[in-house]
Amino acid sequence: MGLFSLAATEHTIRRDAEDADQTGDSDVAGNKAVAYVRPGKVEVQTIDYPGLVLKDGPGVNPANVGRKCEHGVILKVVTTNICGSDQHMVRGRTTAPAGLVLGHEITGEVIEVGRDVEFIKQGDLCSVPFNIACGRCRMCKEGHTGVCLNVNPDRPGSAYGYVDMGGWVGGQAEYVMVPYADWNLLKFPDRDHAMEKIRDLTMLSDIFPTGYHGAVTAGVTSGSTVYVAGAGPVGLAAAHSAQFLGASVVIVGDMNGDRLEQARSFGCETVDLTDSATLPEQIEQILGVPEVDAAIDAVGFEARGHGADAGEAPATVLNSIMEVTRAAGKLGIPGLYVTGDPGAADDAAKEGSLSIRIGLGWAKSHSFTTGQCPVMRYHRSLMNAILHDRVHIAKAVNATVISLDEAPRGYAEFDSGVAQKFVLDPHGLVRA
Repeated sequence: MGLFSLAATEHTIRRDAEDADQTGDSDVAGNKAVAYVRPGKVEVQTIDYPGLVLKDGPGVNPANVGRKCEHGVILKVVTTNICGSDQHMVRGRTTAPAGLVLGHEITGEVIEVGRDVEFIKQGDLCSVPFNIACGRCRMCKEGHTGVCLNVNPDRPGSAYGYVDMGGWVGGQAEYVMVPYADWNLLKFPDRDHAMEKIRDLTMLSDIFPTGYHGAVTAGVTSGSTVYVAGAGPVGLAAAHSAQFLGASVVIVGDMNGDRLEQARSFGCETVDLTDSATLPEQIEQILGVPEVDAAIDAVGFEARGHGADAGEAPATVLNSIMEVTRAAGKLGIPGLYVTGDPGAADDAAKEGSLSIRIGLGWAKSHSFTTGQCPVMRYHRSLMNAILHDRVHIAKAVNATVISLDEAPRGYAEFDSGVAQKFVLDPHGLVRA
């Protein structure tokens, strides 16, 4: 049975699961998913098959419990990726509760549609923006879907499987519910073509738009010189995006030799931040001047200082990109910063307060852009760029497909610093 002939069967499974809930037999239809257990540990568990209602569970805001989602759909997950943002939680660097189902980078096939869904149909293969957005509030109508006002009772903005984001169940699973489906989902125009490009298209849910957002908000354009701090997947996506936008030189800085080699593999210059030379000195060796037109922070709050023996110093990247960005330049900051970090080195950082040289930024008339990427602003055009071979994001980030059961190994290897972006394949459809 092919991928896209499964909708009717899955719909039957769903109804059987609902009947089982009513009779007390909850084992008719399961749903394997990756859950955070404790710092340093995730495991694959069997959770409830999703329904079109948000139930109570780890991390679910009480005000969201029982929220009906007839505007939503159930997806059979085709791919779901491990993200560096997930790693912050798994390292114990947030207030994520035990049992939280992880995963906000989701691509899947629609197998059930809610009563109020008009345009998305069973069998559609879609990318899911990691931002959950209602499409109705002021922020959504203005294009700021990363700070939707109606999906998270705590504060603006929400995401699947993430701490303090309302409690929407994550998508590192076999099946997941997506609310406001007509608004949120990006349907691929041709399913066969999409499956041929699935390793690239799976990056549309987060890291490709996020990296692109970092480059756009940094003002990257034709001929720009660009510095990207961090050669993890988002940094590599930002570097590839800067190339796509026409940058003349893209320089990537990191302390991990393998990740720097990955950046060089698609034409980036690199600087080794363990080197004794300063960052401006290394940039000058490449460009002839110690500054760039635009800079991107793709590291976030677990940044380390520069030098071979440097420890954690979370303001390092922000201060260094101000130092090397020209006057009147722009800083794109897609790297994650949080309001609560129990593992921070000092009390101020535990609350997200960092020693940033704002005076330097002011003196140089810098512009800063922070926050969640509004994925829907970019994902359709980036999808077209993928489908027409204008970008090769899977190659740039070294997409590596593994099974859902291999997720704990993927988390461990990613945490060790391998130069790979792990793509989970819950049903074996990508490998097949």
